[in-house]
Formats: sequence, C-alpha cells, structure tokens
Amino acid sequence: MRSAVTSVFYSLNANSELIIMAFMIANRVLPGWRTMAMRQTPLTCSGHTRPVVDLAFSGITPYGYFLISACKDGKPMLRQGDTGDWIGTFLGHKGAVWGATLNTDATKAATAAADFTAKVWDAVSGDEVLTLAHKHIVKTVSFTQDSNCLLTGGNDKLLRIYDLSNPEAAPQEIAGHSSAIKKALWCNDDKQILSAAEDKTIRLWDRSSMEEVKTLTFDTSVSSMEYMADGEILVITYGKTIAFYNALSLDLIKTVEAPAPINSASLHPEKDFFVAGGDDFKLYKFDYSTKEELESYKGHFGPVHCVRFSPDGELYASGSEDGTLRLWQTAVGKTYGLWKCVLPEDLGAENSEQLYTSTPEIKA
Repeated sequence: MRSAVTSVFYSLNANSELIIMAFMIANRVLPGWRTMAMRQTPLTCSGHTRPVVDLAFSGITPYGYFLISACKDGKPMLRQGDTGDWIGTFLGHKGAVWGATLNTDATKAATAAADFTAKVWDAVSGDEVLTLAHKHIVKTVSFTQDSNCLLTGGNDKLLRIYDLSNPEAAPQEIAGHSSAIKKALWCNDDKQILSAAEDKTIRLWDRSSMEEVKTLTFDTSVSSMEYMADGEILVITYGKTIAFYNALSLDLIKTVEAPAPINSASLHPEKDFFVAGGDDFKLYKFDYSTKEELESYKGHFGPVHCVRFSPDGELYASGSEDGTLRLWQTAVGKTYGLWKCVLPEDLGAENSEQLYTSTPEIKA
C-alpha cells in the first residue's frame, strides 16, 4: 500500500502555543484514517468592543507590514499585518472612529471620528501628533504618498486637504457633494481625488484646480471604494454589485453580482481574483477574469463591514459587526505568518490523534 500523501497546518498564536489550524489533504488514505477536505481557518483578532467599520494596511517595510482598524468603540488599534498580533491602541478620541489609515512606511497613522475631529498619530510611539477640528462627524482620511498632506471627508459634505507641515494653516476645501462623504482617496499620483458620498455619487476631482472632473451616479449609495494605483483600477460596491472602473476616466470595466448585499470588496494585487463581504456574514472570493465565484467562507458572527488584501497579497483581513478582525489565507495551506505546513511524519502520536478529534478556534 502506498503511503498517504498528507499535510497538516499549524499556527502559533500570540502566546506561542501550537494550535492545529486546518486539516489533512490525502491523495492515498491508509486504513483507519479519515479523509477531510482542506479548510480555510482564519486568525481571529480580538480586542475591540464594538463593530469594526474600517481597516487599512501599510506598505511593506523593513519590519514587515502593519494593519490598523477603526471601531465604534473609539479606540483604533495597530497590529502586525501578517500575524494579527496587537501592537498598540491609539487613545484620544471621544467618539466612534469611522476611518483609519497608515502611511506607506507605517510611521504615521490617521483616524476620522464622530467627535468632529481627525487625528494624526506617530505610529511608532503611539503619540498623538495633531488634532484637526471639523464642523461635523469625520468619516474618512487619506495620506498623500509623501505623507505631507491629509485628505478628510465627512458629514459636512466637504473635502479638506491639510498641509501637515503647516498644521496652523487653514485647509483647502472642496465643495460639491450634497450629502455626507463616506470615502475619499488620492489617485493618479496624488494629482486627483476620488470621493464617494451618500448622495449616490462618486466624483473625480482635480487637485490643482479643485474642480470636478467627472461624476458617476448610482441608484443606491456606494458602500465602499478601493483604489489600486497599479493599473489605475477603482473597486466600488453598492447593493449586491461589485464594480470595477478605470480610475482616471471612470469608464466601467466590469460588474459582478454577489449573492447578498456587499459592504466592501478588495482586488488582489496581481488582479487574479477579488474578495468581498457583506450582510450575510460571509467572505466571497471571485475570479477577476471570469467573474466566477471560487469560494465562500463564514467565520464572522455579524455583517462584514470591510475587507482588504495585504500588500503582498498573501492574506486578506475582514472587519465585522461582531467586533473582530479576521485574517484569511489567500492560498489555503501555504506556510505563511502563523500558518505552518507540517508533514504527518513530523507529528507525534498525541498531536496526530488531536488532528482528528477537535476543531480549534484560532486567535491572535
């Protein structure tokens, strides 16, 4: 009889305990062994006490990459991006935090909150650097590539551009939306701005002239917006639709219909596939070229509010109404971060027995 071709996946959690993460793949099964399909088992990142409504990754730095989360508990958190390990909490807001972002090298963080402020933080020390007062709830923040300017938007319907090297100066303001701004992003090498609002529009603005270039109008409010500089692709969601546009012209590339209302979507850096999450608690993975649904996973215990791929594309993070973030492997079974592939001959008898008698919960 040929020996079984099997693999087992382990993870080290924050306490460095060995935990079984997934199950056997077998091409040839020995008598008495159970056959089990490969399973996606996410890392669960706890700590927040209210719904997680936004998240963002930094770029890849000499120290890895990092993940920031915005939560209605008013306490944005910074984590190691590939493991989900908690690094620190930014303390200072007095209301729900609706938006959070990191600059490329993860030295600065920015947050947008219901206390009518946006704040800039030193992401290394955790210290508050600036508080930028607004006239209403702030929903979104975005750094320029050089981290010298910060773009904000919120319920007062205005886009504001702050010069962080001269914080006492009045910000530049762009008016045009007729309802609260939900998301605003720099694009085209920071020469243009994209904004999405409750007025059911996405607008493209020229930074130098502060004028509107083009407007997209939808039947319902846009729930999320992601910009990919590589390829100039804009990913938006509204209702059950995930749509892809050219970010420079706002010409439609394609749309995909999901089984449930979608709150957020993210395109893989190599543009092979994309993921989406929404009201049915599930994460969906689609082929970008064929639009075919490849996989779906249910791990959260509430609607998924935000999802983003890591900068290296090896995992994606999701934030939910249930107050947790979860990290999901892009390629299930690959050794990466806390996920480790272990061959069965490397397992002791005790661990081999545990593999088939329990289903673990993974936490980071």
